[in-house]
Amino acid sequence: MPRTNSLSDSEGRSITPEPGDEDYPISALAASSPVNGRPRASMDHHAHGITSALERIKTHSRHTLQRPPVSAFSGLTPKDKFRAAVRKVVSLRRGLTFPGIIGRVGAEPGVDPRRPQADAAYGHLRAKCDIEIIDYSAIRRVSKKLNNLEFMQFMDADSPDPVRRDPWVKVRWINIGGISWDVIKALGIKYNLHPLALEDVVKGNPRTRSKADYYTRHLFMRVLCHQLGEAELRNAHNVYKTERSSSPEPIEVLDDEMDKGDEDRTKFNSPDSTFKEPSSGILPTHRKEVTINSVQSDGPNSLSKLLRKEKEAKLQREDRKKEEATLQAIKEGERVAVDVSTMYLFLFRDGTVISIHPTPDLTFTSPIADRLQPMDTVLRKSADPSLLIHALLDLIIDRTLAVVDRFHSNITKYEHDILLRPKMKTVKLLHILSGDLILHKRTLEPIKTMIYGLRRYDIDRCAALIDSSDPNNKDVQVVGFMSHKAKIYLADVYDHTDYILTSMDMFASIAENLIAYTFNMASYEMNEVMRRLTLATIIFLPLTVLTGYFGMNFDRFWSVHNNSDLFFWELAIPLVVLTIMVALFPDGKKLWHYMTTRREAKKIIRDKYGKQD
Repeated sequence: MPRTNSLSDSEGRSITPEPGDEDYPISALAASSPVNGRPRASMDHHAHGITSALERIKTHSRHTLQRPPVSAFSGLTPKDKFRAAVRKVVSLRRGLTFPGIIGRVGAEPGVDPRRPQADAAYGHLRAKCDIEIIDYSAIRRVSKKLNNLEFMQFMDADSPDPVRRDPWVKVRWINIGGISWDVIKALGIKYNLHPLALEDVVKGNPRTRSKADYYTRHLFMRVLCHQLGEAELRNAHNVYKTERSSSPEPIEVLDDEMDKGDEDRTKFNSPDSTFKEPSSGILPTHRKEVTINSVQSDGPNSLSKLLRKEKEAKLQREDRKKEEATLQAIKEGERVAVDVSTMYLFLFRDGTVISIHPTPDLTFTSPIADRLQPMDTVLRKSADPSLLIHALLDLIIDRTLAVVDRFHSNITKYEHDILLRPKMKTVKLLHILSGDLILHKRTLEPIKTMIYGLRRYDIDRCAALIDSSDPNNKDVQVVGFMSHKAKIYLADVYDHTDYILTSMDMFASIAENLIAYTFNMASYEMNEVMRRLTLATIIFLPLTVLTGYFGMNFDRFWSVHNNSDLFFWELAIPLVVLTIMVALFPDGKKLWHYMTTRREAKKIIRDKYGKQD
């Protein structure tokens, strides 16, 4: 266990040595080691050096533009430098959590954007985001679009205070298209987003379920979006989804190009930024520094073993992705192309709404932005942030309704083909459609539960956030995140969600019934063929016996020598007729029963309702 004391960096890594190492602290060595026969500067000066080192680490995590002070290793003798390097490795082994094991079993939950290890773990999430900030009220609306760099400057404008708004602004909607770590980090620091919510954003996976989490400062929602997509959009989304859904890659031995990329890393982790980020300090802050110090270790508990395990896990993940890609290629064809992505929503009590969609544009939420332009809409007249959340949820469900309509069209087409002429190709398409319906139903069911929770348990969950043991909270009035009007409108969204789920249940049942019908028809046709073959065999079996009898090579054969072939037919025809009557007797009995029942039914109808044409 790493020992954390009062003198630690932003990651909680111990800079002071363990009790066994306290004989040679770095500052003491620097103060007592003579240089040219003279003692070094005073203890206060070197304590200030360590403080400067800590400030460099904090400065690196905040991405400031200040030049770092001189490294603490400058001016030390070779012996002192060696001891300092040893203590650096010790501190790495005690407290460093490198990006390769973030998110693994036993890791710290959540993502703290202020910690440098978060930059190393999620710095690969880079995208040119399309950001729109809309401030509106019942009488006025102002919007502006920003890129990554402009958004960083906007977030840093009022630092460390929250972003200021004009007095007339009732609702501020920050709509972000694309997932980029520099944007998420600035947003998380400025609005103090909960680490667990940030973890859901940066580790987003379309396979996760929708949910709503209540925190003290904000309400967080993760909602899976289903929409019809063209092949080009689907392929582009799959490439982005693979990058998003994969776990953070482990630290590996970097080549020259990656080293150069780390050296040219900019302030905002964006190619648009021109501010270079310095790299210096006692403890490593770059992936490259961690790699060089860890891979060179050959001890039994060296990081190289962990790196090998991480590499093996990475290869397994790549193999699994290849298998999934192959399966998806086999399923391509006439299946319904559905893009599944995740939207993240934050609702604050001051009227701020943050929406994050992984697609690097704002086409998904453009209908809501259009509704905010006229003044006579419900969103503008109410100026209620919870109604904006309802509008986004309603948009997600409306796009899902289009998916359901496409499934309905396909299932109708397949039913027509099956009833007209069953084919195995249609059965294959039905199997794929049934699997897609089951998958989408599983991803849509949590949305229904989430909407019900927003309507029914909003106040209860907000009350659970209040510390009842604190006497100051005794008379605190509990106020939910969702307004009464928003809950009324959410009832409509809940009904639409229920309709979607019941429709998918019905379509899945129809698909299963059509598949069963196809195989039952194939079995029935096979039985009919076998029945006809059996009937022919039974009919011609007596003829086979007679033919064998008349074909005997007897010396004295009365049936052949004293008669013509007419005698054969005199025996064969009655025998065949008798065989046919015996073989078809069950069918004749069924026919007689059918005719009798039909005649009695007609008689009952005629007697009760009169003569029918």
